[in-house]
Amino acid sequence: MQEVGVRNPSKGYETFGFKGLEALYWNQSEPALYEYSLSRGETRLAAGGALVAETGIHTGRSPKDKFVVLDDETRDSVWWDNNAQMSSEQFDVLLSDFLAHATGMELFAQDLYGGADATHRLPVRVYTEYAWHSLFIRNLLLRPKSEDLAGFDPEMTIIDLPSFKADPDRHGCRTDTVIAVDLTRKIVLIGGTSYAGEMKKSVFTMLNHVLPAKGIMSMHCSANVGDEGDTAVFFGLSGTGKTTLSADPSRTLIGDDEHGWSESGVFNFEGGCYAKTIKLSAEAEPEIHSTTQRFGTVLENVVLDDQRVPDFDDGTKTENTRAAYPIHFISNASATGCAPMPKTIIMLTADAFGVMPPIARLTPAQAMYHFLSGDTAKVAGTEKGVTEPQATFSTCFGAPFLPRHPSEYGNLLKDLIAKHNVDCWLVNTGWTGGAHGVGHRMPIKATRTLLQAALSGDLKGADFRTDPNFGFDVPVTVAGVDDKILTPRETWDDKAAYDDQAARLVQMFVSNFETFEDHVDGAVRSAAPALRAAAE
Repeated sequence: MQEVGVRNPSKGYETFGFKGLEALYWNQSEPALYEYSLSRGETRLAAGGALVAETGIHTGRSPKDKFVVLDDETRDSVWWDNNAQMSSEQFDVLLSDFLAHATGMELFAQDLYGGADATHRLPVRVYTEYAWHSLFIRNLLLRPKSEDLAGFDPEMTIIDLPSFKADPDRHGCRTDTVIAVDLTRKIVLIGGTSYAGEMKKSVFTMLNHVLPAKGIMSMHCSANVGDEGDTAVFFGLSGTGKTTLSADPSRTLIGDDEHGWSESGVFNFEGGCYAKTIKLSAEAEPEIHSTTQRFGTVLENVVLDDQRVPDFDDGTKTENTRAAYPIHFISNASATGCAPMPKTIIMLTADAFGVMPPIARLTPAQAMYHFLSGDTAKVAGTEKGVTEPQATFSTCFGAPFLPRHPSEYGNLLKDLIAKHNVDCWLVNTGWTGGAHGVGHRMPIKATRTLLQAALSGDLKGADFRTDPNFGFDVPVTVAGVDDKILTPRETWDDKAAYDDQAARLVQMFVSNFETFEDHVDGAVRSAAPALRAAAE
């Protein structure tokens, strides 16, 4: 019943309550979706073969318009401080209105999986109004084998109708944009936004709810693995280098954004990548750049020149320009999306205060502390009104996608680290020699050298000092890296200014963590930074 083809529900075929659809295009491949999207005026064709879409006023996610249904199952399992509520009755009205809105439409459906581990994967059916959205999600999730389509039985359903406008009074939402998540029935409704990333993050949100209840860690991270089966996991918020640093030609890429950690090891939730393309260059990131020149890639909000060549330096439409492509477009990507147990965890921060060292070794308690903190920084000019560095804390490196309380994910991670004796490192890809505007960005060559030393195990034999503010261990010397850069205070001309900046950052950490103190043990509370005597 679910084989590739076109279905006309008005002639006896119905699905998920849709009635009176003009047509339903099922599991269409790239060539067909290109034809549909171009003929319908949804997209443009770029030189090189990529499909280019514009998402209108929404050039990123709309987290304030995301709602989770409150019912008997979610009442005590959802972290309501982080998730806006919608009643079951309001969701039912919204669903009925979504189905009615689709009457007379041509829709596209894709049957896909979230999760490369066959034991824990989530079968997902995605209905979209736009053909290019169907291609996007086909790129980002995992495609069943053709023989599996006939018996495909979805556990989760997404309906994405950008032309639908929600009514706050009728539907219990905030604006005419809505992302409504029913975790119990596993249904997500997306309306009033053309930003395709809402679909992929809806699957991530669902897995973040389902998997921890099974004792499986869900993670906002990239991952790669070496020839010896030495898996590495990279946690990090946007702009910290999660995608760039995991794309190491000497290691196999497992995935660039979302993973699970089960009894069998690490597995990718996705079958593709959703890479930022602003300032993308063939010289700095050749693998990612090459995907933007291929048939099948979807470019979001990328400016084209007169010859339809993408201009990745042009942020006129948004700084959040993106490329969505299947992971097999990366030459050293894993064919299975699965890898052995992690040997190393890297937590990435882009410290715009110039205080953090470029690398530090974390104890399990410190790892949980920094995982729950999820620290990075905004820099001047990134947002209106930001004139100096601002600390940004997103717990578990992915607060917008967490249905459960952060302590559930944190305790799972701490137990897994201890059980598998995983080495943990904090890596600062931010500023050195001063805060943003005075200092300069951490040299990428130094970061890669330090990462290589950590992943190879060479750092285990290094001499370490204890950071006077954060209490973690910092190597004193590493081959190929300037010793001075390993002690941030020494890179500042004004040592007193460094001390003041360190005091500010420490206080930000302490204040942010107050909300978690009652949910962690004494060892984790003791891992908090505290101002000690400044290094001489």
